[in-house]
Amino acid sequence: MLAFKLGSAVPTLDVWGRPEDIGAETLDGPMQVSGKLLFGTLETPVSGGFYAASHGRYRVTYPFHEHATLLEGELRLTDVSTGQSETYGAGDSWIIAKGTTIIWHVLSPRILKSYICATTDL
Repeated sequence: MLAFKLGSAVPTLDVWGRPEDIGAETLDGPMQVSGKLLFGTLETPVSGGFYAASHGRYRVTYPFHEHATLLEGELRLTDVSTGQSETYGAGDSWIIAKGTTIIWHVLSPRILKSYICATTDL
């Protein structure tokens, strides 16, 4: 079992680079992203762990289905196709379907989320 609790210690995250290094487009930055895979790999149908991003904005089309919970910071996610925008704080969760284009607006100096993603269609 992996526990993700607000305020708990987080393992050291790996530097993943800029949003472009994970298939996104920076809109307002510079930004840095990092993470730690705790189970699965980028090649397995299901994987998950931690993800962090610095202040700024980027656009990404999701290559997987994702459920995530924000553990630190404040974040606004906007669905480009519908214009729906939601602001999230620590403890809030979301589900995003594969193929959805989202604008990430990190409002705080940094956000941290726990996530699980699946590349296979449901």
